Amino acid sequence: MIIRIDNRYRYRLFQAMGWGLLALINIFFFITFDRLDFQHLRRLMITVLMGFSISHLMRFHVKKVGLLSQPQDRQIIGFVLITLSYAMMWGLMESLIIHLFPELKTYRRRSSFPEMAYRNIINGTGILFIWNSIYFVYHYIVRSRAQELDTFRLQALVKELELKTIKSHINPHFIFNALNSIRALIDENPVRARDAVTGLSKLLRSSMQSEHLETVSLEEELEIVRDYLALEHIRFEDRLRVEMHIDEATLDLRIPPMMLQTLVENAIKHGISQSVAGGDIDIRSGLTDRGFEIIVRNSGSLSDRNGQKGFGITSTENRLKLQFGGRAAFSISNVAGGFVEARILLPTACSVPSGYGVT
Repeated sequence: MIIRIDNRYRYRLFQAMGWGLLALINIFFFITFDRLDFQHLRRLMITVLMGFSISHLMRFHVKKVGLLSQPQDRQIIGFVLITLSYAMMWGLMESLIIHLFPELKTYRRRSSFPEMAYRNIINGTGILFIWNSIYFVYHYIVRSRAQELDTFRLQALVKELELKTIKSHINPHFIFNALNSIRALIDENPVRARDAVTGLSKLLRSSMQSEHLETVSLEEELEIVRDYLALEHIRFEDRLRVEMHIDEATLDLRIPPMMLQTLVENAIKHGISQSVAGGDIDIRSGLTDRGFEIIVRNSGSLSDRNGQKGFGITSTENRLKLQFGGRAAFSISNVAGGFVEARILLPTACSVPSGYGVT
């Protein structure tokens, strides 16, 4: 059970603990120097009660003028002025009480009122300086922690909004490409065009179910990829050849939704569709000593396009950076055999060396 302490209760508790500790320290010295008697205890009680009251009034003043919300240089100046002002008040009041009630004196030598006032002001300055130091440092730490928490929340909100923006672009982009594929079939083969619409409907249903999730299992993502590839097979027929080498140990691991589908779509758009003979797509997953790895290879070559990256590559890089920071990696490059390879490395709690399984 979590107990939440109200700020006012916490302040009163700290006040009681602080001034109680001061009283105990003085009693300890009274015992050490054999001065523990009723007169010293009575004087100590007056000092503690006056300190408690003065510090409480000082806190009220600090809150009233909003000193803690002012710039740091003004806080320091205010800290010094308030400490000196209230220490002087303390010293004068305590000296006046002792002057009016001489039996409260704890020393034998006669002292004038100015001497008593000076001594008590110095004593009050030291005590209130410590009190104010603890008070200001405490609020500085609390304020710093609150600012850090607000910063983390703001960063998380910005990341969430950026991810939602990327997601909001993925589905329209995907639907646009799928509709273009269906449009090409309408005149050529109406029957297949109808099958393609049915496949698109199934694919959209699957993608919409995962749209609001931060991650999905690789198995769920592969279902969407298979539906998408079935749709593209209607358009490309034998020109599109697909192989999957999926390690069964990775099927339950989590990945951002539609990420693998975006890479496969990118491979078809910039690789397979650019060749009259079509080409091959090889989808792999496995566990390595570095983490959870996903690879998408397609026939073709990576064009420079004046250094500009396509939507698939850009969205993948941005999503990995936002969701995983430096714990994930993405690369795309030309590899031997006339293939382009896109490789994703994701963090996983069960990253042990393993080969790639075949399904």
